[in-house]
Amino acid sequence: MLDDDEDDISSAPGVSAHDAFSVLRPETLCSPVVFASPHSGRRYPASFLAQSKLDARAIRRSEDAFIDELFAVAPEFGAPLLRAHFPRAFVDANREPYELDPGMFGDALPDWVNTTSPRVAAGLGTLAKIVAGGAEIYRGPLAFADAVDRVERYYEPYHQALQGLIDDAVTTFGCCLVVDCHSMPSIAVPGGAQMHPDIVLGDCHGSTCTPDIADIAEQTLRDLGLGVHRNKPYAGGFTTRHYARQHAGVQTLQIEINRALYMDETSIRRHGGFERMAERMRVLTARLANLRAEMLAPALAAE
Repeated sequence: MLDDDEDDISSAPGVSAHDAFSVLRPETLCSPVVFASPHSGRRYPASFLAQSKLDARAIRRSEDAFIDELFAVAPEFGAPLLRAHFPRAFVDANREPYELDPGMFGDALPDWVNTTSPRVAAGLGTLAKIVAGGAEIYRGPLAFADAVDRVERYYEPYHQALQGLIDDAVTTFGCCLVVDCHSMPSIAVPGGAQMHPDIVLGDCHGSTCTPDIADIAEQTLRDLGLGVHRNKPYAGGFTTRHYARQHAGVQTLQIEINRALYMDETSIRRHGGFERMAERMRVLTARLANLRAEMLAPALAAE
């Protein structure tokens, strides 16, 4: 059994569907914004750890560690925060349900499985082959039934919860903005330190939210002293693309935060910059949570 202190992974026999995620809810829903953290989970099922050849530190390289903490202030501004408890290395909630590498499995995959996506080719499908940095996760081949179990017990409950929060916002306010919250390695962009942004905002090149929303987010971050890139190198993942329905008032925006600003990437521990980054994200969260007219515009234009 691995240590379960505040910064180390938690090992458990298994996680039931209702333990796969949690929602931090405001006392009163007064914002149409939904914050989501799909990659900050650190509850590693014991059966998964037994399948892996990586040690307790290496298995965590794909985590967006502590991102859920940076956005935990959302309920103070009337918005919910959805956070996955399962880790990205176990099952990735920011992929299609079945983006799988057939080479990872001992049995044949059904024809309907997506085996050819760029994510699969990179070893980063719904069940990842590698962690960040390229180390392979598994000792041997998996069974397709294992993939089905993870999708049904972890992935699907998370997305059902996210859809429910979106529906609540649209019912209450007539609109919703999903802010999908991530972190990125400090060397995410090649070209020297000057090319490494503090923040990358992704709106799938302008297709998932209005320019006003992305502009407000970018200017808020720049006013806080942060360097911001738009859509490079991360334009938005499955969540950003899948849930954007501007004609129905639902918009999405992905945010990636440079890990070096708030944590030690080797030890996976918060460092002295964590509190400063948390305060910056508090300012951004408050600004986004107060958006309303910018979100209603696409729905009104479609009427």
